[in-house]
Amino acid sequence: MKATQLSIPDVYLFEPRVFGDDRGFFFESFNKRQFEQAISQKIAFVQSNHSRSAKHVLRGLHYQIKQPQGKLVRVIAGEVFDVAVDIRRSSPTFGQWVGEILSADNKKQLWIPAGFAHGFVVLSDYAEFLYDTTDYWAPEHERCIIWNDPTLGINWPVEVKPVLSEKDAQGEPFKTAEVYTN
Repeated sequence: MKATQLSIPDVYLFEPRVFGDDRGFFFESFNKRQFEQAISQKIAFVQSNHSRSAKHVLRGLHYQIKQPQGKLVRVIAGEVFDVAVDIRRSSPTFGQWVGEILSADNKKQLWIPAGFAHGFVVLSDYAEFLYDTTDYWAPEHERCIIWNDPTLGINWPVEVKPVLSEKDAQGEPFKTAEVYTN
């Protein structure tokens, strides 16, 4: 598995070695030893999540202010544009974002460590999205930054207004959002 450190050094893109022929394909989607070696830390995933969303659905930018979650994300059907925003006030990349196309075809995975807000928009007719987390979902600690915050300036590849949940439509501006202070 190839691990590439992105422009925000703690975020990694993982590309598996895929073995395919006329019967189909096989690839190792996770190897704890290789993963921990790539990100230089020990990780224990405690929860796996699976979502399905229609075209133009945008989910995010989500994070938990307590019980922060590291997330290893991938798409098993369709295609999304996936975004991680550094919201660690003490980080030299505070307020910066990275985005990657994840799809069932490219089989890429994104590692988003704790301390980041996360979101994605569906580019295909639908997408099924999997993510493993390093802490449990805690709705009382969940926060949302508005997806189109001008301070962040995320370049979402959308041609129409995205479909948002009520919670996501009422996300906080980055300037007033609770962020990580350590």
